[in-house]
Amino acid sequence: MSTSSLIWIVVAVVAVLAVALVVGVVLARRRRISLTDQEETPKATGYKAGSGITFAPSDHPVAERTEVDGQPGVGDDAAVPRDSVKRPLVDVALPDAVVVEPKAPEVPEPEVTEPEPIEDEPALDDIEPTAGRLERLRGRLSRSRSTLGTGLLGLLGAGDLDEDSWTEVEDTLLLADLGAATTMEIVEKLRAEIVSRGVRSAEQARALLREVLVEKLRPELDRSVHALPHAEGKPAVALVVGVNGVGKTTTTGKLARVLVADGRTVLLGAADTFRAAAADQLQTWGARVGADTVRGPENGDPASVAFDSVKRGIDLGVDTVLIDTAGRLHTKTGLMDELGKVKRVVEKLTVVDEVLLVLDATTGQNGLTQARVFADVVAITGIVLTKLDGTAKGGIVFQVQRELGVPVKLVGLGEGADDLAPFEPGAFVDALLG
Repeated sequence: MSTSSLIWIVVAVVAVLAVALVVGVVLARRRRISLTDQEETPKATGYKAGSGITFAPSDHPVAERTEVDGQPGVGDDAAVPRDSVKRPLVDVALPDAVVVEPKAPEVPEPEVTEPEPIEDEPALDDIEPTAGRLERLRGRLSRSRSTLGTGLLGLLGAGDLDEDSWTEVEDTLLLADLGAATTMEIVEKLRAEIVSRGVRSAEQARALLREVLVEKLRPELDRSVHALPHAEGKPAVALVVGVNGVGKTTTTGKLARVLVADGRTVLLGAADTFRAAAADQLQTWGARVGADTVRGPENGDPASVAFDSVKRGIDLGVDTVLIDTAGRLHTKTGLMDELGKVKRVVEKLTVVDEVLLVLDATTGQNGLTQARVFADVVAITGIVLTKLDGTAKGGIVFQVQRELGVPVKLVGLGEGADDLAPFEPGAFVDALLG
C-alpha cells in the first residue's frame, strides 16, 4: 500500500467517527428534551396544580388532544378535552361531626332594689317673730352709732356750748348724711331747748337729743306694709322696685318671711326676667316659707309675669302677692316707662297697695336722687333701706323721709334671712344713741 492510500483511509475513518459522534449528540439531546417535557406535563393522576385537590387516577389514560390546524385554541390549557374519559366520583369520608349542645342562656338573678323613698316636702324654716326685731338687731348699727350718737352726746353733754361746739354738732350731722336742711332744723331745735330747759347733764342732753331726732323721723307716719286682702277677696299687691345691685330679690324673699311670720299667705312673682338667677333665687326664698312662685321665660315681658302672678294669687286666694321687678337705672327713660307699664297692667286686675323702693343705705345722696325719679314714675309708698349695718351714714333715713314725704318701712341690718326689720323710729334712735 502506498502512502497516499493510507492517508485517505485514515481520513475516511476520521470522517465516519465524526459523523457518528454528531449523530449521537443529536439523539442524546432529543431524548433529554423528551424527558423534560414529560416531567413538566402533569400526568392523569387527578392533580390540578395550585388547587390543592387530588382526584383518583383513571384506569384509562387520556389520549393526547389534537390541535386544529396546528394552532392551540383559546383556553386549551384550562379546558378538558371532549374525548377524555370521564373520571368516576369517589366517596370521600367526612370527619365525624362534632355535636355541640347549645348552652342555656344564663339568666342573671334579678337585682333586688329597694324602692326610692318618696321625697318629703321641704321643711319650712322657723321664722323669728317680727315684733321687737329692730331692738334685737340694734347692735348692727354700731358704725352709725359711733359717728352720730357718740359724737353728739359727747358735745352736748360737755356743758355750755360755744359757737365752735355748735359748728362741730352741725358737721357731725352732715357727715351722717342727714342733709343740710334737716341738720339746720335739728341744731336750731337743740339750741332753743337746751336754753329753755336748762340742760346741764349728759343724761338731760341725751333725753333731749332723742326727743328731737325721733320727732324728725315723723313717728306719726304709717309704716305698716299693707298686706291684707281686699273685701272682694282679691289679694294685696306689693311691687318691689329699685336700681341694680341694691338687693331687691333678697328683700322680696325676706319680706315674704316677715309676712308669713305675721300669719299672711304669700305668692311671689318673678318679674325680673332679664336675670335668670333672680327667678331661681326668688323661688328658693319662697320654698323656705311655703310660698309659690310664678315665673316666666327668660327675657320675657315683665308686665305679663306680673299680670299672671296677680291672677294666680286671686285664684289661690292668697293674702298678698309680692312682685320682684328688674333692676333699672333711674336715668334710663325706657326702663322706667316699662316699670310704669308693669304697674298699669296689674291695676287691670286689682289695685297696687304698695310700691316699695329699695335703697342701698351706703349710697347716701345718690340714693336720694334715685328715690325722686322712681317716685315720679310709680308713686312710691314706702322705703326699704338695706345694708344699714354697713354704713356710718344712718342719717339717710331722715333725709329720705323729709325730701319725699314717704316713710321708711323696713330696714336691712345683715345678710341673715331674718335680718329685715320693720322700722320703728324710737328703737332706731335708741340704737344710734346707744
